[in-house]
Amino acid sequence: MERIITKVKISAPGLPRKKRVAAYARVSSGKDAMLHSLSAQVSYYSNFIQHHGDWEYIGVYADEALTGTKDGRAEFQHLLSDCRNGKVDMVITKSISRFARNTVTMLETVRELRLLNIDIFFEKENIYSMSGDGELMLTILASFAQEESRSVSENCKWRIRRQFANGRPGSTTMLGYKWVDGTLQVIPEEAETVHMIFSDYLSGMGKNAIMKKLNTSGIPTKRGGVWCESGVAKILDNEKYAGDLLLQKSYSSNYMEKKKCMNRGQLPMYFVKDSHEPIIDRETFERVQKERKRRAAGCLSINKEVYPFTGKIQCGCCGKNYRRKIANAGSKYASPVWICSTFNSKGKEACGSKQIPEEILMAVTADVLGLSEFDEAVFTAKIKQIIMRGPDKMLFIFHDGRQVEKTWQNKSRRDSWDDAARQKAREMNERRNNPWQQQQEQ
Repeated sequence: MERIITKVKISAPGLPRKKRVAAYARVSSGKDAMLHSLSAQVSYYSNFIQHHGDWEYIGVYADEALTGTKDGRAEFQHLLSDCRNGKVDMVITKSISRFARNTVTMLETVRELRLLNIDIFFEKENIYSMSGDGELMLTILASFAQEESRSVSENCKWRIRRQFANGRPGSTTMLGYKWVDGTLQVIPEEAETVHMIFSDYLSGMGKNAIMKKLNTSGIPTKRGGVWCESGVAKILDNEKYAGDLLLQKSYSSNYMEKKKCMNRGQLPMYFVKDSHEPIIDRETFERVQKERKRRAAGCLSINKEVYPFTGKIQCGCCGKNYRRKIANAGSKYASPVWICSTFNSKGKEACGSKQIPEEILMAVTADVLGLSEFDEAVFTAKIKQIIMRGPDKMLFIFHDGRQVEKTWQNKSRRDSWDDAARQKAREMNERRNNPWQQQQEQ
């Protein structure tokens, strides 16, 4: 009987896949010592991971964050993203407090990564999140870390408020001054810019014109950025330039959110007169404050109320939202229009969009919806967004995904230039040339 012999080829066993390991590091401030600590942590974990032969080094995700109670840490979010995309098998971190001082955030993250079969090793506490009693220990220790964060926050608040009550401010960063040994000292070069802003405002220039002059002249802000209207306004309103201090104008909502809130009577304020060398003499400063009030009483106003179109209209040029603006607010000539916020604050040099009268906006919207007149309830239920495309087109995007483009047209000057319009123009011209009448109307 003939035997059949078959040669069996045995393939070499494959090498086991290395565990992909990453590390997370964080320091609490931008001081040089802390940045050195962050650099040391990155170097330590890089060497630690690469010295394990069965580990694959993925990288060190490092944040220079103010606090571990907030979720806005860019590298922390980057780490979570890579974990969700299957790029990491294990995460190493120094301690629970470095990972997160918010118990809820920490446990949610641990549980999410556990479902992805990703272990977290907390070096200081010697805890692996995938171990049997890992979550129990983490819950207890994270609660301690969160309580420590709350205690530190309350102590800082108490210290700062005691300083305010004694007329001593915390450190501050503002154009024209530097903080030296607990007091504000004038920086002559920057003080010249402050003088120019106050002088230009009293000469008749507005915030927008001053902003453009500063940017065109290449004069940076204190932090090296470009100017905006609100930055000019803050300088004009800041009592520190007259040598005074108003302390506790803002406060933090709580130790978890760290949200800055304006103090509108929730906490006491403290006023310290002649606390440091002024840049602007008191007479000039007071004149500017009076002028600010005068202009605010008669200028174009941006209405802060919420309207059906609020947050719905997007500029096709710059991407910003449109706002409702009323010219000649409080007078019989009030005329509501919707205008791009960039165009309104920075002019046509920054955005070439076009404003649209509210009555035309409502009429076109009603036409798109098949209505005889504008209905807020129907509009809210059906329209998701309106994009202003070019000078005369609007793209309506419905909640169900449909899109409708409409062309709109303002009344021509010839059509609108009737006897009533001519009389209105004459009256407005008289008002402009008669300051006494403006003051009487105000």
